[in-house]
Amino acid sequence: MSRVSSGGTGRTALTAVLAALSLALLYLAAAAPSGRLGLTALAGLVPAAAVVSCGGPRSGLLCCAAAGVLGLLLLPNKSCAVLYLLFFGPYSVVKSLAERLRSRWAGLFCKLGFFNLALTVLWFGLRGLIAPMLPGALDRSWLVYLAGNLVFVLYDAGFSQVIAFYIARIDRNLRK
Repeated sequence: MSRVSSGGTGRTALTAVLAALSLALLYLAAAAPSGRLGLTALAGLVPAAAVVSCGGPRSGLLCCAAAGVLGLLLLPNKSCAVLYLLFFGPYSVVKSLAERLRSRWAGLFCKLGFFNLALTVLWFGLRGLIAPMLPGALDRSWLVYLAGNLVFVLYDAGFSQVIAFYIARIDRNLRK
């Protein structure tokens, strides 16, 4: 892979490529008969690469917005694009900003707050979009919030590991 130039053109081009990758994963999620939630979550990891390699939170938001809006326009199943736009896409930016806080607990509180806000919007405002993606046992709100917060903490820990791998193996080679 070629180097990312230190100028804005290289970072903008890489952000566009990452948005296209995220959109491709969203398309797979929309077309897949199962695994929609997992593929949408995988698409949400891509904006983290934009945050790390392309200049910070603005690049991550641009990547997320481009893939999400194009997903709403092009995908046959809009629920994946909505879930991506409301949570998985912008989460990498929220995570980046929350982990800059001095207190680890404050960062965790911000990340959990963002997750619970997104979950509330999805559960009470757009329940028809996410209900088909959830197991049948999660038919009560308190169970959704309990299970959701537990899974979110695991997702956040795994996300941190993916970012560390990306920085050590991929971003380092992009900058050579």
